[in-house]
Amino acid sequence: MRRPLIGVTTYHRERSGRERFQVPAAYVDAVRLVGGLPVLLPPGEASPEELLASLDGLVLCGGGDIDPALFGGASGHEALYSTCAERDGFELALVREALARRTPLLAICRGLQVLNVALGGDLHLHLPDVVGEKVVHRISREQHTLHPVRVEPDSRLAAVLGTAELEVASWHHQAIHRLGAGLRAVAWAEDGTVEAVELAERPEVLAVQWHPELQAGEPGSPQRQLFASLVERARAGAR
Repeated sequence: MRRPLIGVTTYHRERSGRERFQVPAAYVDAVRLVGGLPVLLPPGEASPEELLASLDGLVLCGGGDIDPALFGGASGHEALYSTCAERDGFELALVREALARRTPLLAICRGLQVLNVALGGDLHLHLPDVVGEKVVHRISREQHTLHPVRVEPDSRLAAVLGTAELEVASWHHQAIHRLGAGLRAVAWAEDGTVEAVELAERPEVLAVQWHPELQAGEPGSPQRQLFASLVERARAGAR
């Protein structure tokens, strides 16, 4: 049986020096670790349906902020960074098409936020403005941190992880404010920040605010199970 093809979105187009698309290797490594065959998906493709027609699963990666204009947010906040119309348009179209096709999906950090916006939700522009510094969700743009998360015990996410409490790698300054249509929160940080969502009657969709790829390689890490579940569902659909 062939390895399932897993699309992995990349960051925005880098224009300094030679133009390039890139993505941290940890996403690719995590997909390979559990038997998936990663395929990078740079923004700019006008026909995401053509991409998804050849893929068995999808990882929506983290990265820069979504343009607040896309969810009715105020523009000009000093903490906003790396907004990119090309990436926003591509990923919003991609996730809507993936949902329509019922493509197995793992949405990570920005990816969760893209999912939420695609379904009509919105975001807190800068978490420290809302919840303060009780929980540090990001040290800087260059450095992640760790903090505990509580998962609803009866959620699909808890079943995949095999636990309702875990320490996660956190690297974000925005988070869900108003949930998109059909989404429900299933995990929270100690300050009440939504850390994961599920989509009603769509078990093929997993979405977390933290970065499981940074811990997937650790022995016995429950984070690996997020990628394993994605690849298992992708493999089942590829048969």
